[in-house]
Amino acid sequence: MEIHMRVLAPHPNVLAFYDGRVEGYRFSDGANWVDDGALSLGIASYAIVHGEEALVYDTHVSIAHAAFIRRTLEQRGIRRITVVLSHWHLDHIAGNAFFADCEIIANVRTVAHLARHKAALEAGTLEGPPAIAPLVMPTRTFEDRLTLNVGGLPVDLMTFDIHSDDATVLWLAQDRLLLAGDTLEDTITYVAEPDGFARHLVDLNRLRALSPLSILPNHGAAERIASGGYGADFINATEQYIGALQVIQRDPSRRDVALRDLIAAPLASGAVSYFAGYEAVHARNVALVLEAAAGAA
Repeated sequence: MEIHMRVLAPHPNVLAFYDGRVEGYRFSDGANWVDDGALSLGIASYAIVHGEEALVYDTHVSIAHAAFIRRTLEQRGIRRITVVLSHWHLDHIAGNAFFADCEIIANVRTVAHLARHKAALEAGTLEGPPAIAPLVMPTRTFEDRLTLNVGGLPVDLMTFDIHSDDATVLWLAQDRLLLAGDTLEDTITYVAEPDGFARHLVDLNRLRALSPLSILPNHGAAERIASGGYGADFINATEQYIGALQVIQRDPSRRDVALRDLIAAPLASGAVSYFAGYEAVHARNVALVLEAAAGAA
């Protein structure tokens, strides 16, 4: 099983474990969610490291990826690992079993989603193969906000309803650094809950109120992540794209507007960058929001 993990160091005490966006590379033959929903777009899990402790933010897309993360950390002298899950989606929790002896933290909504879908995840029937078996569940839950101490470094876990209703972001207030999970994504957000746009927009404003100087998403361009991440205008770009999808819901004739034209301003400002793999994501998003609008009519 081949992986193409790259270890990036975007900030002091932060490592990014990035795989994907590699021409001709597939994790597995045939249609599968690892390649088609994650590696094709590029995906990172993160570790906040300080002293002999590390906080691992998501366990990546497979056991092989999780093993790489843990091996790398242990080779760097890490002796205590805590895992935090950004949300319940498959490409963020597939490596949990390799951290089964560690504390795994998630918010209560994430745990509820995982419990509801556990049988399907372990059977490989929720999003298709590969199965996540066994699915190791979180060992600790929280609501709203939790502050952890990582080798003396304070890290705030904060919950949001963006992309998924169970999002947990990491906030390093001393550096004004936001690890955003899937709440923000470059080139565009992957719509998972088309009925949740109003809630997502409210919580994007909450995210903006943190005034982050740097943002590290799970899905983005490796070179942007390696160079320190994205600016606060990344939040505006996500808000603008959701607004454009809402316009398409009201006026389906705009469904054929090209993605580059739809997000021309964020592209021009450098808030986000264009990656061709997101054309398929945009087409899927448009179909999903129009289906949701038709169902609500």
